Amino acid sequence: MSAALLTGTPLAGRVAVVSGASSGMGAATARRLAELGATVVVLARRKERLDSLAKDIEAVGGTALALAVDVTDRAAVQNAADEVAARFGHADLVFNNAGVQLISGIEELKVEDWQRQIDLNIGGLMNVVAAFLPHLTDSAARGRPADLINTSSIAATRILEKFSVYSGTKAYISHLTRLLRVELGPKMVRVATIEPGMVDTELPDHVTDPDASKLMADLIHDIDCLQSADIAETVAFMAAVPRHVNLTEITVMPTAQAI
Repeated sequence: MSAALLTGTPLAGRVAVVSGASSGMGAATARRLAELGATVVVLARRKERLDSLAKDIEAVGGTALALAVDVTDRAAVQNAADEVAARFGHADLVFNNAGVQLISGIEELKVEDWQRQIDLNIGGLMNVVAAFLPHLTDSAARGRPADLINTSSIAATRILEKFSVYSGTKAYISHLTRLLRVELGPKMVRVATIEPGMVDTELPDHVTDPDASKLMADLIHDIDCLQSADIAETVAFMAAVPRHVNLTEITVMPTAQAI
């Protein structure tokens, strides 16, 4: 069954930036936002995948710009924001989605994996906020919709063995979003987080811990997991509602997922 619920072009005139766009939820969301009328800027490290995605979007009549950016590089993200401003004017929809999941028991002391998750899931997210927040506040000041949507995870609230650092980074994102909304909501910038459960993407492929790998493999095998298109439609809906409506925190779970 198709995940598509929205029709027409409710996002016409919007300029959307999607980080972590080279695969999975980011790529699917970029496609869907473009289908609904937005000009889409896709950010990720894997240039070949981004270029292919942008070509696919343009082949069906959309407008897309691919910018190969490592979001942990603050200067590179700022350069991307400057290029977006020069090409399209300010972005008014930011799907802050880049992240990595590296699971291990805390006593294994995989400190490089810890740091990688902190650098990308937290540092990279903050770099995107810093670079594009002026775009969003300017758009809101001009009476336009302005959306910052951060990708968290159900792991932000679930207590799962060996997920300590990953879950900690996602809990940071969820709570940061609540705090940002206090500051930015009065300026008419909508701030939200989406917290998916098990999504059938390449993210579990990064997991090398056998217990965590088995948990995810069993979920994919045993239940009807979320698909990237489900997340894309949710993000699109969050951005398409009237400007005075802020869907602040949406948890999206497979119906059959119990943990």
